[in-house]
Amino acid sequence: MAVKTADTRLEERWRDILTVHAHTMCEIDRALHPHGLGASDFEVLDLLATESPETGDQCRVQNLVGRVHLSQSALSRLIGRLEKEGLVERSVCAEDRRGVWVALTRKGRDLYAEVLPLQRAVLERMLAERAG
Repeated sequence: MAVKTADTRLEERWRDILTVHAHTMCEIDRALHPHGLGASDFEVLDLLATESPETGDQCRVQNLVGRVHLSQSALSRLIGRLEKEGLVERSVCAEDRRGVWVALTRKGRDLYAEVLPLQRAVLERMLAERAG
């Protein structure tokens, strides 16, 4: 039988974290699919809702990069899709023409409020299974 080294245990813990993440993302995708959203879509809506709590509040797209597990180009495509669906609106930053602002629309806020309990229930279940 192989002896477990500190490196082996560390690698096992890392793989365990990745497995929990992957399974949780799949479960969130399943729960949100009937509402036309995936886990990454929800993450962006969630960040916008918490960063910009009032209707009309905006968030710089650059502030979302690194907070979602997407490349900048993938995030841009996702925001474009959410904009097409009427969930967010983008505008160019007046001070820095390279900067882009994004804000939840009323439709986006309503959908976010509708699916938030679904996402939280998945997190609670998946993380409770992990702790138990």
